[in-house]
Amino acid sequence: MARRKITLDEKIEKQKQIVFKAKEHYDAAVAELNELNKRRDELRKKELLEAISSSKRSYEEILRFLQTTDENDENELPVRYKYRNS
Repeated sequence: MARRKITLDEKIEKQKQIVFKAKEHYDAAVAELNELNKRRDELRKKELLEAISSSKRSYEEILRFLQTTDENDENELPVRYKYRNS
């Protein structure tokens, strides 16, 4: 029985189909990742708004705290936040 020889063009077409399917899977995975990130961000925003609304701090105090970039301002944090990452 003679084996049929696969031409170069046939190999190229087959590889194109493999790449096309891989790209479809990649695009679907990226879309899912983007959707999960969006849902996480929405939950974080909701959680942050709830924390702000239940806080005893004023809007101005919270805003000032969030906008602080000076590392020396760490001393102004309440004790419960100072060593949180330790």
